[in-house]
Amino acid sequence: MEQTTLDPERQKKAKEYARIHRRLFVVELAWSGLYALLWLVAGWAVGLKAALLGLHANLWLVIAAFAGIYAGIDMLLSLPLSYYSEFVLPHRYELSNETMKSWIIDNLKALLISAPIGLIVIEVIYVVLRRFPDTWWLWAAGFMLLFTVLLANLSPVLIAPIFNKYIPLGEEHQDLAERLIRLAERAHTRVRGVYKFDLSRRTKTANAALTGIGNSRRIILGDTLIEEFTPDEIETVLAHELGHHVNRDIPLIILVGSVSTLVGFYLASLGLKWGVHFWGFEDAADIAALPLFILVIGVYSLVTMPLNNAFSRWRERLADQYALQATGKGEAFASAMRRLANQNLADADPEPWVEVLLYSHPALRKRIAMAETFSTS
Repeated sequence: MEQTTLDPERQKKAKEYARIHRRLFVVELAWSGLYALLWLVAGWAVGLKAALLGLHANLWLVIAAFAGIYAGIDMLLSLPLSYYSEFVLPHRYELSNETMKSWIIDNLKALLISAPIGLIVIEVIYVVLRRFPDTWWLWAAGFMLLFTVLLANLSPVLIAPIFNKYIPLGEEHQDLAERLIRLAERAHTRVRGVYKFDLSRRTKTANAALTGIGNSRRIILGDTLIEEFTPDEIETVLAHELGHHVNRDIPLIILVGSVSTLVGFYLASLGLKWGVHFWGFEDAADIAALPLFILVIGVYSLVTMPLNNAFSRWRERLADQYALQATGKGEAFASAMRRLANQNLADADPEPWVEVLLYSHPALRKRIAMAETFSTS
């Protein structure tokens, strides 16, 4: 394949697609906040707790039932918006290969996985709320740190295969696999192999990743990437992912995320104390205060999102620099970014405010410019 250029028509569509997604993002935020407020203002939270306690006095069951009903109603009411953003819109812009049946099955799988995980988190938080009312936020943040590390290890081998089929690269791609293994060795990164997964079953977009921690770390390449990108381009894309390992981004991101979670839980503790007086909750561990807890965490996440994105863009730039230095293939990297923009319908040159507020990666135009400068230096 020859090196590609940015397609003006695809970029026009990319900007339209990005604008629609931003509007949907605002709608989703507004709905989430309104939904939580309605449960508090209308007294639904207190009423539901009383009804559940009337049925059973076991707090574990009451918490599980309350959280399930709260999340279940939200999911059902949000279903039309999810269907439009996840299924209708990607098909309209010719990004999706997914059938309605596949979309439904994937959502059911996600629900069956996320519901137990979410329930564990909620139950643990309320255990520490009851036992350590003054310092629960510290214990809860520690639990979330351990839980995050555990999921990072288990996800590649237990969760990801539920949604996609992962197979080692065959003989036809043996040269590519060996090239990527050598690249990983130069980065002093041990991987369990190079795998291809059936991304094309759902989407026309391309992706690659270095997943897992320790013994579960592996290189995964979407079949759409293998089919549409040159070996040199794939090498630079994977070198970027290895850059995160070399720069110790995974433990750093977990650490920064844990500090952010700690601050968020502390603010939630203040919010719950206020809620005890304002809304008349029994105490901070009152399950009726769950909507308030979710509301505080949601507002905190929204306010800190630009800071988190700025941190992420910084680490992504460093990973780009590593990819260029490790491969010495600036033009291949630039070509890969252009191909990603065309294939994934990504806006290569967003408005500055959009990048600052919403982008976890530098704008593709900047990444391309960095690579072009490298190739001519």
